[in-house]
Amino acid sequence: VNTLSRLAVGTDGQTAEDGAAKATQQQQQQKQQKQKHAKADAPAASSNTAAAGDDLEVHREHCVSLGKFLAGRLVEVGVTHAFAVPGDFNLSLLDELEAKEGLKMIWTCNELNAGYAADGFCRRAGVGACVVTYGVGGLSAINAAAGCYSEDLPVIFISGGPNSNDYCASHIIHHTIGLPDLGQQHRAFKEFTCAAVVVQHLAEAHHQIDFAISEALRRQKPAYIEICCNLAGLTDPSFIDPP
Repeated sequence: VNTLSRLAVGTDGQTAEDGAAKATQQQQQQKQQKQKHAKADAPAASSNTAAAGDDLEVHREHCVSLGKFLAGRLVEVGVTHAFAVPGDFNLSLLDELEAKEGLKMIWTCNELNAGYAADGFCRRAGVGACVVTYGVGGLSAINAAAGCYSEDLPVIFISGGPNSNDYCASHIIHHTIGLPDLGQQHRAFKEFTCAAVVVQHLAEAHHQIDFAISEALRRQKPAYIEICCNLAGLTDPSFIDPP
């Protein structure tokens, strides 16, 4: 009996040791398999990261300034000539527009002439554009905008505007009527357009521009876009050319 008991105890001990060894071996095998999977997934993850980086670089490559984005939209809808008068509020914007291939700038003697020229171009091409400066320029072009409204002509009236930081500073701007209210021109154009927007923030610019132009084409009425003078040359991820 004692011999059988010793054999039983010895067998149980051996079995326990074998079980522990097998468990340890299985854990090592699982660890090795995980390491192999991690190594196999690493190139794929690196490839995905590289692809994402390439997409970002392509996105940046096609990212343009606010002014060039607007120019691209004008060309896209059929504006090949834009009629304009330079002024200090739209100089940066005009530089961006003039750099756009497919858009020719026509300079006129005054803003009313530019508006009427855009009126005539629109009658032939189906859409037109007039670019003026803020205050004295925009207010001079309103008569042409009113004419376009009565004649159902989708002319896009574009104006440079005050610096975006001036709207909360109560500054009195030159070539205005001498009040710190910088929304007068915008409100005036609202009476003679189907859509009037003031671009003060880059993140909202593409929505505002697309809205104004699409409304003009849809309703066959003029639209008004005012762009703050400090934003025309700035870029944003939403400004893609080609769109």
